[in-house]
Amino acid sequence: MNPEEMKELKELIEFLKENKIGEFDLERGELKVRIKFAQESATDLASLNRLLAALPAASTAAPVALPAVQAAAAPVPAAESSAAAESDDASLHIVKSPIVGTFYESPSPGTSAFVKIGDQVEQGQVLCIIEAMKLMNEIESDASGEIVKRFVQNGQPVEYGQQLFAVRPL
Repeated sequence: MNPEEMKELKELIEFLKENKIGEFDLERGELKVRIKFAQESATDLASLNRLLAALPAASTAAPVALPAVQAAAAPVPAAESSAAAESDDASLHIVKSPIVGTFYESPSPGTSAFVKIGDQVEQGQVLCIIEAMKLMNEIESDASGEIVKRFVQNGQPVEYGQQLFAVRPL
């Protein structure tokens, strides 16, 4: 595997852990990777972290066997959250990804983001770009309002239907 493929594999593993995806198979030419997450244990997590640290040193296209682990569940928010905050979140419009790809906040590296939290947007205004199969797809707002949340980070892989932005309608 070349260094770029190793970097992609590391990013894939981190993405799978963050999104609690239980099982994943990847085939690219002679490279075959199967990742299966099971019950979490401290030794399995330590093994996975050692494996991630050792990936750049690997140079073979042989299949990679990963230990079975499962990412820890995110803590449940406290039940003390106010009714006002809940009703505020319920009124938000969520802009979701229409495709699978990589999220980019700006038209090119080093330029300012299309939108920031607190910006007012109009329906049809470009919010971000999602790269899919080397094509840059502009994602437009389907509602007018104020950007109050961004759910993904620049360069992060996104899935179909994944939340991208929360807009407070005007």
